[in-house]
Amino acid sequence: MLCTACPFECGVDRKVKLGVCRAPEQFEISLAQLHLWEEPPISGTRGSGTIFFSHCNLRCRFCQNYEISQVGLGTRSETSDVSVMSRAVTPERLLAITLELEQQGAHNINLVSPTHYSDQLIPVLEAARKRLRIPVVWNSNGYEKTETLARLDGLVQVYLPDLKYHSDELARACSSAPDYFRFASAAITEMKRQVGRNRYDEHGIIESGLIIRHLVLPGHTDDSKQILTWIHDDLGPRTSVSLMAQYYPVHRATELPGMNRRLSVEEYEDVRRRSDELGFEEGFAQEPSSASREYTPDFDGRGI
Repeated sequence: MLCTACPFECGVDRKVKLGVCRAPEQFEISLAQLHLWEEPPISGTRGSGTIFFSHCNLRCRFCQNYEISQVGLGTRSETSDVSVMSRAVTPERLLAITLELEQQGAHNINLVSPTHYSDQLIPVLEAARKRLRIPVVWNSNGYEKTETLARLDGLVQVYLPDLKYHSDELARACSSAPDYFRFASAAITEMKRQVGRNRYDEHGIIESGLIIRHLVLPGHTDDSKQILTWIHDDLGPRTSVSLMAQYYPVHRATELPGMNRRLSVEEYEDVRRRSDELGFEEGFAQEPSSASREYTPDFDGRGI
């Protein structure tokens, strides 16, 4: 199978050659566990059943999960004594992991960085639809193709995409992602088409819908405001937006001018004010203390 799942459209046979994401054809997973640090409607009280896929189609220089997104197998973390593990997993085992997480009490199955495995995930999700009683969350970086997402219609109940950049220059510099906003805005529009307005259960846990994440970057608040304006104008003020303050310089962030520092409180509050001015009816904010390594999991192969 020649891979054209994401906007890079490498066209390689991943059995014999690696593309931009550096992922083989077979699933590679670094962690599967209940996770309590997502947005409240995702994590709830029991946790989100997160499955962290290894590799990524972006090259974010400040990626907080760089250990599994951009580093080879079996390497060690710069900030932890725990070995980073990535294990090959069959489709049958992946399906079994989703059922195990459900049995542990997960509110949902949260597929983290799944884009580069989109084609392989479709038959797994078709099988899961017949057996799971909880929603599937597609937790992605937003750099996706609408054609690929259209094939997920009915298989994913909750979309949790990033909308990282409005500026193409910023997207190229930070993530090596040409035309990021063009692809991500179209992808998120397709996600919205599929799931419509958010629905929650009696405990406030999301059952279906869309939550857009945006990480505010130091020195780039104007870009954040442009993103908020687009969401408001094109998707509407009822769109759920999660404004994230958790940036801290890690991995190759020192290569980016002006970004070798944490986000200031003033910068984050400036973007929050713009969100309030636009009148978003539903959303989430973070405390400055969220910019900490302690909220990044140890990718040690648990649950696989």
